[in-house]
Amino acid sequence: MKVRYSYLNQQFSNCDDLWDQLKEFVPTGDFTLGKPLTEFELGFAKLIGTKHAIGVNSGTDAIKLSLKALGVGFGDEVITAANTFVATVGAIAEIGAIPVFVDCDDTFCMNVDLLENAINSKTKAIVPVHFTGYMTDMRKLIPIAKKYNLPIVEDACQSILGAIEGKKAGTWGQTGAFSLHPLKNLNVWSDGGIIVTDDDELASQLKLLRNHGLEDRDTVAILGYNSRLDTIQAVVGNWLLPKAVEISEKRIENAKYFDLHLSKISQIKIPPRPEGFRIVYHLYILFAEDRDGLLQHCLNAGIEAKVHYPIPIYRQKALTQYGYKAGDFPVTDEHVQKIITFPCDQHLSLVELDYIISTVSNYYKSK
Repeated sequence: MKVRYSYLNQQFSNCDDLWDQLKEFVPTGDFTLGKPLTEFELGFAKLIGTKHAIGVNSGTDAIKLSLKALGVGFGDEVITAANTFVATVGAIAEIGAIPVFVDCDDTFCMNVDLLENAINSKTKAIVPVHFTGYMTDMRKLIPIAKKYNLPIVEDACQSILGAIEGKKAGTWGQTGAFSLHPLKNLNVWSDGGIIVTDDDELASQLKLLRNHGLEDRDTVAILGYNSRLDTIQAVVGNWLLPKAVEISEKRIENAKYFDLHLSKISQIKIPPRPEGFRIVYHLYILFAEDRDGLLQHCLNAGIEAKVHYPIPIYRQKALTQYGYKAGDFPVTDEHVQKIITFPCDQHLSLVELDYIISTVSNYYKSK
């Protein structure tokens, strides 16, 4: 049996009505900041529970423009997680700021207990990463940010509809940044991103920044970027948006099924599932003994398991100028040796889930 990782051929396999909507849209020529984008922004804001949602061209730009709008610039330090994807760090570096890392814990998110040690006079913002579908413990992070008067840009790119005690990812900080990349839980047909906020002034600034700083066709208020979410992608987003809750619920259901059965294997450790957290499982990651052997066994069995990520971002060649070295973030380094990711998306069948479970079980039984 083959269990694929990418589900895109299933996600849009039955979308004749979407094609009809696209055919109606194309003749309008409303391709830039068009009506479907406004509709998508309103729908997304309602889904998350914020006053504003601003469509941009990627999750990376959602972080970058948020930091820019908050006044972060060249030489400023921005604290983020040591185990994040490169996009988080790229967004910080693109505006000339300096990423400062904090180690994670076994929820794969920043260990907030270590946060204050990273704050100094150069610190201008915090970017907690709600990695894999978990959330950074914002209940502990918010008081620290307030103590030092630091704005928060939530990297919620992997955690749409994640929540802590009912309060959703993206609604805790000054802004929340989401990705609409094809492999995200809510996706479009290209790169895309969206920023949410309750701050009217910040929303206005973000709308300027994403569109060259143009107040209107002829008036440039500030120097901005070309970072609009394409209206044609908003048509796709509008088609999928009503399914967002259902998608997250199915991923949660699949993860609970995995947890129930894989927890019976002594060589597998299930990450903590904190009470009050709604984890949406963009990635379903476990800790495994002899991870490399298990990974190869699964690949040989047709299961497209992965490692997110085999080289931590702080140890990547592109970041050598920041002076970090192996061992600086021991939990992140430990995870690199133990974590394995299995498909967990809404299109998987029970047969496929059981095949993953039996394949993992049989590997350890054979040792």
